[in-house]
Amino acid sequence: MIIFLLFMGNFISGLDRFLINYGIVHISKDLQLNASSTGLILSIFFLGYAIMQLPGGWLADRFGAKLVIFISIVGFSLFTGLTGLAWSLASLIAIRFIFGLTEGSFFPAGAKLISSTIPQEQRSRAMSFYLSALTVAGVAAPLLATTMLLQIGWRMMFVVIGICGSLIGLLYWFYLKPKRERQHQENSASMAGQAAPPVKGVFKALAKKPIVWSLMVASFAYGFISWGTASWVPTYLVNERGLDLRALGILQMIPAVTGFVFFLLAGYVLDRVKAGNEKWFGAVAGIGIAVMVYLMFNAQTITGIVIYQSILPMFAGVLSVVIFSLPIKRLPEAVGGSAVGMINLGMQVAGFVAPLSIGFMIDLFDGSYNGVVWLLVAFGIVCCLAFLTLTSDKENVPEENIEPSIPVSR
Repeated sequence: MIIFLLFMGNFISGLDRFLINYGIVHISKDLQLNASSTGLILSIFFLGYAIMQLPGGWLADRFGAKLVIFISIVGFSLFTGLTGLAWSLASLIAIRFIFGLTEGSFFPAGAKLISSTIPQEQRSRAMSFYLSALTVAGVAAPLLATTMLLQIGWRMMFVVIGICGSLIGLLYWFYLKPKRERQHQENSASMAGQAAPPVKGVFKALAKKPIVWSLMVASFAYGFISWGTASWVPTYLVNERGLDLRALGILQMIPAVTGFVFFLLAGYVLDRVKAGNEKWFGAVAGIGIAVMVYLMFNAQTITGIVIYQSILPMFAGVLSVVIFSLPIKRLPEAVGGSAVGMINLGMQVAGFVAPLSIGFMIDLFDGSYNGVVWLLVAFGIVCCLAFLTLTSDKENVPEENIEPSIPVSR
């Protein structure tokens, strides 16, 4: 039930994020925005999201993952609906920024819940299922977005999705029972004679571990490619390749379906990989995703673009599962939320920088995407190099052998 609810929550959070990539075509026309302003709207969510990664992970460790998850899903559903009420560029920027703040604690809190409920040898699979919700949202988003944009417009689209998110929030309240979790933590702390859980100085301790920095760099590089392409490929296909919205919605479902399969497969395989060897999978996947991006943008036909888009999730799945399962497999459960929040900060900063940078670069090159392609390829190489810096045995140790510099609740 916990994994199912996490999947549903991540699905609706992904849907909230992906819809803007399709709605922005209409929003830009209605608000008369240039490419730079469009990039700012696509990026501002990630600024708020990134800001909440460290506080969100800490709050999940301190007050319980279930309570943080519930507050997050209710908050971001509210601001998803408010997106449809935006009347200007400034109001839309403000709404999307607060939307990012409210959603920012959801992912690290979910990772914390996995680390506290799922056995270590099954956490890659659990994380892959959790992450695969984003690819399912990628299947649904093109079809839902293009249909709703044509039938009810972009404003009502966001209102409807916000209502759906609020309903999922009710499921969290009734089935996860966050109040009960908090009471349990307080009772356990009282019996142990200490505050629960002790996480003072956790970020300082995590910052001393090279594995955290390597994964943060890999997270940033992968996030730049992932969010950069997710944000701009729909606009690219409509404006540069001449696709209409309905055809776009159908074609973009294909790589999303393959992504779901590849994410689950990556989790299954990586749970069976010897500790320390994950870095080789990550390094190869970094090069692979760079090659697929280059081929995708240089394909001569729409069919070619879709084929390369459909292969790309094979590498993206490996990168996501390695980056986000390693911290909850190799670091103590008591700091799982903080560790994932710290590493995910890299990806979400990239989510802010990438759409904005791509928009500026398109304007700089007079509408050409050539500079964008090489920028994305360069980040694939950076991702590969970040994984090669991971040490094998000393850093990838089970939580029982973790150094005492990181406080652990027993």
